[in-house]
Amino acid sequence: MQYNKLGRAGIRLSEISFGSWITFGKQIGLSEIKALMHAAFDHGVNFFDSAESYAHGEAETLMGKAIKDFRREDLVISTKIFWGGNGPNDTGLSRKHLIEGTKASLKRLRLDHVDLLYCHRPDPNTPIDETVLAMDYLVRAGLVFYWGTSEWSETQIEEAFQTAEKLNCIKPAMEQPKYNLFFRDHLEKDYLPLFSKYGIGTTTWSPLASGILSGKYNHGIPPETRLAKEAWLVPDNFMQLIEKTRELEKVANDLGCTLSQLSIAWCLKNPNVSSVITGATKMEQLMENLEAVDIKSQLTTDVMKKIEAITK
Repeated sequence: MQYNKLGRAGIRLSEISFGSWITFGKQIGLSEIKALMHAAFDHGVNFFDSAESYAHGEAETLMGKAIKDFRREDLVISTKIFWGGNGPNDTGLSRKHLIEGTKASLKRLRLDHVDLLYCHRPDPNTPIDETVLAMDYLVRAGLVFYWGTSEWSETQIEEAFQTAEKLNCIKPAMEQPKYNLFFRDHLEKDYLPLFSKYGIGTTTWSPLASGILSGKYNHGIPPETRLAKEAWLVPDNFMQLIEKTRELEKVANDLGCTLSQLSIAWCLKNPNVSSVITGATKMEQLMENLEAVDIKSQLTTDVMKKIEAITK
């Protein structure tokens, strides 16, 4: 496994990381989680991602039980704050919710601190000064080592940096955007000024586009799959994406890898990606994802041009 710096921050993350969204507490329980996290760690993964909203906090609780098996210094643990419950102050990026939500997350994770804390979405109802000051407090208090954003626009991130500069606060270090072969503009266009100006890192999610880029929907939507259960996730251009996916599978076959490995390796090729967050419910799925690191070197200029021609 290779390790990347998180932008200009000193911390190093495994190129492929392991996340708990959708799976922890919904599809797999503690015994499976422990087995998968140990296997991931044994293969070089040091970064594990969660959020207060995942499975209504249960994902953090289960991860907290699992990480007790490890030496804390060997792990990079992140969580995200925004959706904490149904109360009037349980959501958003107010000072109250950021501090109380972070402390609640730490309690569930059984940790004194998290390495990375994300503002899970922008909050139009809270002044940016309040959010930046609260994140600055959390870092200076030792509850968080680095803070960042998730799914913020370039303009919103720029405002956070400018506000931190004005208030002499600790600046954000990273963004967690969606990024895959079918969803590219944020990372490849919108954020480019931020990379050059501030050197932010990125921990990207959804490398398989909700499973479309795994190829499992190439011949229809099986009834037991996520898209069958959550029809709202099916994009309007679904059939167009499937046609592209079938062409991409031919490229993967030529390289002797799976479509999932090709898709993850393609994300890893972007120099502005610090780590690609993957998920798994089965050991063979995890191992398949981790082997994408070895495929990255096979993505030559010619192969990348083939991929571009298919996905443009």
